[in-house]
Amino acid sequence: MITTATADSVLKSYYLDAVAEQLNKAANPFLAAIEQTSSDVWGKDVRKAAVYGVHGGVGAGTEDGNLPAGSGAGYAQLVSTLKNLYGRIEISDKAVRASRSDEGAFVDLLNTEMEQLVRSSSFNFGRMLFGDGTGKLATVGSVSGTTYTLNSAINLAVGMVVDVYDAEGEVVAAARTVTGVDYSKKQVTLSGTSIADAAECELYVQNSRGLELTGLGAIFSSSDTLYGLTRADHPWLNPVKLTSIGTLTENAVQKAIDLVEENAGSRINFIVCSWGVRRALYEVLSQYRQVTSVELAGGAKAITFNGIPVVADRFCPSGTMYLLNTDDFRLHQLCDWQWLEGENGRILSQVPGKPVYTATLVKYAELMCSRPCGQAQLTGITEK
Repeated sequence: MITTATADSVLKSYYLDAVAEQLNKAANPFLAAIEQTSSDVWGKDVRKAAVYGVHGGVGAGTEDGNLPAGSGAGYAQLVSTLKNLYGRIEISDKAVRASRSDEGAFVDLLNTEMEQLVRSSSFNFGRMLFGDGTGKLATVGSVSGTTYTLNSAINLAVGMVVDVYDAEGEVVAAARTVTGVDYSKKQVTLSGTSIADAAECELYVQNSRGLELTGLGAIFSSSDTLYGLTRADHPWLNPVKLTSIGTLTENAVQKAIDLVEENAGSRINFIVCSWGVRRALYEVLSQYRQVTSVELAGGAKAITFNGIPVVADRFCPSGTMYLLNTDDFRLHQLCDWQWLEGENGRILSQVPGKPVYTATLVKYAELMCSRPCGQAQLTGITEK
């Protein structure tokens, strides 16, 4: 007989490893290329020692002269708080009872819930990798009824629950469900009544404002600080940024790669860009030679630029290309994905006042780049 205890056991023994594997390796090619580690985690923070510059105790001299004076390379401590990442499933009591005597129906029920969890978690986790940690999804430009025209709709999908904040950082509407998205028009429709004076308001995932991973948006931003350090005092925190590229050329991409190697001694091994930028690069490469492709960890396929894989990602800003050394990135985590357990060790618990059981998947992690100067960004690229 199928019971909630049976579901608990199956979720622990069967689904957890499979879900963790999909979220860590198949959710996003960039994430799959990054090492995940529990090192440098101290309490609720990630504290990582970063080395910059070269050792000063090297030099030439006379046969009996003084040896070079010792001077160690520069050290700095990068500090960031572990972010709390959650994924939740819900199973109604009616659904459990209906499949009590049918193991096949019960398995189908759990499979459906887990597939939805993986899809939703992959979407949001992938989005965070390109965010700046604030969790901002979009800015509202204008409103017509419950339809909101945004600066971009790439971070939104039907079913997401969002909070709306005004320019002063105050919540003007909470827990609104996205009921429709028109990506070409950059428009979304939200549940509930129309929000008056919503122009210039910002959308965030429910209860997530300022609590997301420190993604590429933060590393390449113009903010004064990163990982608790001031960029002005630590120039190595500034990545290479080439702007207003226009028509993409091989030389523009190679210039960024060369600048990174020349300035930081870093070697680019991963390129990620928007769909339109990848099409532009494909057009450039196909004019002169056959375009080659490779298969990446997690099963994704990518074209290559001088042997470097080039991946398109829906969350990469339009007209943008990131040139990265993934060896400089780590996803620091307190633990891998785990089920949140109650005092009795149970995973499924009843939602108070409702005939529904819920289970929550959790991970405490933070993305950190130990050498921002070893990364590059091209912006203003004309898309195809």
